[in-house]
Order: sequence, then C-alpha cells, then structure tokens
Amino acid sequence: MLLAFGWYDYRLHRGIEKYAYEHGWVLYVNLARERVIPWGWQGDGILAWLGAGDDLAEFVRLTNKPTVDFSYRRPYLKFARVLEDHAAAARLVAEHFVERGLRSFAFYSEIDNWSYEERGEGFISALAKYGYTCKWLRWNRAPEYTTSRDQWPRKCMWLARELKQLPKPLGVFAANDDHALDVLDACKLAGLSVPEDVAVVGAENYLLAPEAMETPISSVDTNLELMGYKGAELLDRLMNGEKPPPEPIRIPPAKLIVRKSSDLLAVNHQGVAAALKYLYQHINEPVRIKELAAIAGLSGRGLHKAFVQCLGRTPGRELRRIRILRARMLLVDSDKKVEEIASLCGYPHLNSFCVAFKHETGLTPSEYRRRFSRT
Repeated sequence: MLLAFGWYDYRLHRGIEKYAYEHGWVLYVNLARERVIPWGWQGDGILAWLGAGDDLAEFVRLTNKPTVDFSYRRPYLKFARVLEDHAAAARLVAEHFVERGLRSFAFYSEIDNWSYEERGEGFISALAKYGYTCKWLRWNRAPEYTTSRDQWPRKCMWLARELKQLPKPLGVFAANDDHALDVLDACKLAGLSVPEDVAVVGAENYLLAPEAMETPISSVDTNLELMGYKGAELLDRLMNGEKPPPEPIRIPPAKLIVRKSSDLLAVNHQGVAAALKYLYQHINEPVRIKELAAIAGLSGRGLHKAFVQCLGRTPGRELRRIRILRARMLLVDSDKKVEEIASLCGYPHLNSFCVAFKHETGLTPSEYRRRFSRT
C-alpha cells in the first residue's frame, strides 16, 4: 500500500498504521514533502491526501489502483473518500458558544478552501437553528488583501478593525488553529480581552504545547486517527472487490477541547454567574436548589427565573447538561468504567445515569464510547 500525501498529519498516519498492523499490511510511505513522485511504484492500493500538487494527483489517477482520498479538493476525481465531518465540528462550536450565553458570532478564514467553506457554512447553519446570524470575515476578499511582504501587518490591522466593530461579547470560530492565532493577535492589537470580549475556537487541534501559550486556544479534535483507520478499512474492502460508496464517508469530530480562549460564561447576571461557577466546581456532588439559590443571593423562584432569562434553561436542566457533557468527554478520553464515570458526574446510580445520558444524546454510554472512540 502506498501513502501518497500532499498534506500530512501524524495522527492520520497513526490510524492507518494501526489498521496496517492489525491486518498485516506493508506500507510504502511517500509524503511528497519535496514533491518527489514515486514513478514506477507497483502495489495493491493507495491512501492519498490530494491537496496541493497536481502532479501527485495525476500520478495517483494514472496508477489505476484502488484508492481512498482523504481530501475533497478535486471532486472530479472519482475516488472513494473518507472525510472529516466539518459541519458536525461547526455544530459543536456553535453549541459551545450558545451554551455560554454568547449572542454575537463571526467565522474567520484567510483563503478559499473546501474544508474552510464547509466549516463556515456549517457554523452559519448551526447558529441559524438557534435564531442567530454570523458574519464571515474573509481576509482574501477584503479590499486590503495583499500577498506582498507587508501582508501580515495589513491582515492583522484589518482583522482588528473588523472584530472591534462587532457586538460584544463575540464568539469567533476560526477555520483552523493558525487562523485562531490570527484572531488572538488581532484582539491584542484592538485592545480586546480574550475570552471576556472575544471567545475564540479553532479547529484540528494541532498546535504544539497549547497549554504553554499565554492564552491556550480551544479547538475541535477532528478525529484524524479514526479517519485514517476508517480510510484504510475502506481501501481493504475496495481491494477485495467491493464497489466504492456513492458518497464520501464522513468521520464525526471526537470532541471540542475547551481551553482559556473560550472558557467563558457570558452571563451579565452576577447571581447566575456565581451559581454556574458552583455547579461546575461541584459537578459530582448532590446539588440542592435551596443552597444554589443562597449562593446566587436569590430565592428559589428568583433563581429559576434568572436562569431561564439568561440561559434559556432551568438550574436543574443546566446541571444535567454539564454532567452529561463531562460524561461524554470521559467516555471518549478515558478507559474508566461506566459506573465510575457515572459517579464522577454526580449520578450515584448507574441506571439513572444511563437513562439521563440516552435522553440527552440518543445513545447509551457504551454505544457513545464505541461510536466516538478513535479506533
């Protein structure tokens, strides 16, 4: 099997490697880092990421071997494809922002790219279901756009001006993590605080040592390991005579990793903010509404009314939401038993946890873990 990658991420490679090890494959790796095309290669199948490089795409086409492409840059090439579910990633970000009380939104991209287009359109569509609109900030279509040596300062000044003009607090979904860094730089230039004025989320989660940054960036883990594994699995079926699927197979994101850049609850009500902070800090403990109301400095009835006005949810509904959110993360990120996860999320009885989890997600905890695990 040939790996013909015009774009590379080690996580995709790791997923392919796992499948290859399990099924006795021999991999020949050509990452096309220096655009060296492996002319004369003979083998059984190709796993390709046909992004940049027309010569690599032409080579793969001419081999006439079973092929799976991880990119949709060239839809006219009739290869089987396994792709990220960019719309699902965008829904995660929209949900994250809306749950934190944000009402103003922007999507930022600096170039035209099929994956960025899908993320941006998915973000706009997801927000529309909540009744919100979104401004798409496209640097490559701005009057100030340039490819000259002064492009970085001009881009930063343009983006700072655009962000400053939008209502605050603002939620910005950046097309990828590099774009999210652009937003951070622009916020600093504009004197905007992150996440208090502008909450920022990127995509692909590929920055090294993000926790060492002054403002660690929240990002969507797009599940590249699973994508690599599923791509190899599909190639195996093609080599055994199965017909290619009529549409690309989409791999859902693993999760949204929340860091400082978006770790904000945009709530102007001091009592609700205090109550929310308590809920997050005591998620695994019994919570009584009377105690929560006292922390907020409100009556029980006043707390209920304030939560509904600020969040659109009752205190009990919010507690269930954050408990199930924590459970989803633990199911994907750890090998803890379901019983232990239930306890860590404030459910003393496994049955009540399973009922609540299925009500929120449509899946049992075990089904959720199987579907969203990386392999």
